[in-house]
Amino acid sequence: MPFSHWAFRNIRQLLPTAQVSRAASTGDELAARLIDLGRTAFEGVDGQETCLDDFLQDSHTNGFAVLHDNALVFEHYAHGLTPDSAHILFSITKSVTATLIGILTERGVLDPDALVCEYLPEVAASAYADARVRHLLDMTVGIQFNEDYENETGDFARYRLATGWLPSLDPATVDNLRDFLVTLQKDGEHGEVFHYVSPNSDLLGWLIERVTGVAYAEVLSRELWQPMGASHDAYINVDRVCAPRSAGGLCMTLRDLVRFGRLHLPVGSGRNSTLVPQQWLQGMRGNSDPVAWDHGNTWDRRSFADFMPNWRYRDAWYVSSNGAYGGLGVFGQYLHVDANTGIVIAKFSAQPRALDNGFNSATYRAFTAIEEFFSH
Repeated sequence: MPFSHWAFRNIRQLLPTAQVSRAASTGDELAARLIDLGRTAFEGVDGQETCLDDFLQDSHTNGFAVLHDNALVFEHYAHGLTPDSAHILFSITKSVTATLIGILTERGVLDPDALVCEYLPEVAASAYADARVRHLLDMTVGIQFNEDYENETGDFARYRLATGWLPSLDPATVDNLRDFLVTLQKDGEHGEVFHYVSPNSDLLGWLIERVTGVAYAEVLSRELWQPMGASHDAYINVDRVCAPRSAGGLCMTLRDLVRFGRLHLPVGSGRNSTLVPQQWLQGMRGNSDPVAWDHGNTWDRRSFADFMPNWRYRDAWYVSSNGAYGGLGVFGQYLHVDANTGIVIAKFSAQPRALDNGFNSATYRAFTAIEEFFSH
């Protein structure tokens, strides 16, 4: 774990990256109204009462921040992370990528209901031949792929080899992301079952570059990073031919993740909230498919519905039934947005396992306890 704490905030020293530039002017300063939430109590991983301070230590947390009523009310850093250092988001990157899709949709640059092949004819012999952009966004592509992070020879290991996250000694191995994507084959019908497959979101990154004619990092800088007032440059991992890891390779500071989350509150809740089209945001919150979620794929013999009952997945965001939604990343990365309370919570971690239901459940209990604190 000490290696993960270091690696998660030093991706650009390990892998090739592309810079997501902030604006030249001073970034948006988050107002601070700090409150000691450390003794906030809730049920911990072991079923016993814990408090936020202890849980942050127990859950290998590198950074934790809470925004309420447009002010930063709590902030925690550990294991070498500072307000100025970027940390990898892992799959929260998918949520960022989908937000870019929403912006481009609002402008009429692309249509989520269109076939992927209309934009990327290169995938015509793959699982994506008759898939729609909507299927990529909602993880309902019928595809042969098992996202098992702990299988060292399976589909996800081959995906890591193609992206450069694992070294390859076999010259026959596919050595770049886009050549890997076109090898994936169909399994079942699209649009019926939630099947979590990270390459789907990498394909969205390719789609963004195709319809804009601009590199993903530049699109993100132009459409979100500069206008939202990011305080630091972000960066994204790219493969050997500079294809972006738009499913899991984005790195940013904790406060800039909070700024990004704030954009997804209803209009009037925070600065520049209209950067994210409200129609898109309303669709994300209200148009998820409960049937697809409840019949979704499994990991470690359990489905996502087992881990997160009564949640849904829409536009690469996890949507609850009580007005909260957000992004998740392996090893304990969280972005949590609550439209009812105006709260945004960001968490960076280096948990021992990629997926851990005990930590996940306790983390959401922590979020609930914080929301209850501010609702009294």
